[in-house]
Amino acid sequence: MKTALITGASHGIGKAIAECLASHGIRLFLNCHSSKEELTAYAIHLTENYQVPCTPLVYDISDHEQVHAMFNEIHAMHETVDFLINNAGVSHIGLLQDMNIQDWNRVINTNLTSVFSCCKYAIPDMLGKKEGKIINISSMWGLSGASCEVAYSASKGGLNLFTQALAKELAPSNIQVNAVACGVIDTRMNACFDAEEREELENEIPAGRFAAPGEVAEFVYQLITAPAYLTGQVIPFDGGYL
Repeated sequence: MKTALITGASHGIGKAIAECLASHGIRLFLNCHSSKEELTAYAIHLTENYQVPCTPLVYDISDHEQVHAMFNEIHAMHETVDFLINNAGVSHIGLLQDMNIQDWNRVINTNLTSVFSCCKYAIPDMLGKKEGKIINISSMWGLSGASCEVAYSASKGGLNLFTQALAKELAPSNIQVNAVACGVIDTRMNACFDAEEREELENEIPAGRFAAPGEVAEFVYQLITAPAYLTGQVIPFDGGYL
């Protein structure tokens, strides 16, 4: 049985990815920072419904030492990671000159540094097997940048180049690294829009709607099962927005 670690798995895209992978018989480690009760209940739900082991891991992955501790817990169970889904992310909306350094560091550490930390400790597992998949959940704003979301755009732009560079580094070891550059997904990160703003935004998207988290999840599964020659790609998933 293959094993996946999903960060930010208590809600939104990460939660949908967890259900999708569980439905395909993949053993799961589910990470979140603070929603321990919610994550634990969801892990039990997935185990009962899909008969696959699901283990909640409550760690702040913006902290490198906590990531190290998380992987120590995984390895203490004599488990290794076949698929790493770097999904956890936070946003910050506002003018750059009004942003403080604490908020900047929170965005960069959660969206980008955490990916470094998780990859650092997952790669040895994959090297030992001569196979593995790393999938990074990025954003279309990492491709073009968004006004009033400078830190978020910078973190996702860095993530996209991280993906391409690491893919080249790991390709000789048969480990694939790809990213999904999401457009507007119907999650709580986008719950800030009122009805009028949502309608205006939907009208800007050629597909005419927000994507459901489950659609991202299905695409992530397609990347997991894709031929090994697919690596180093940052794939837009934005309904034609960009």
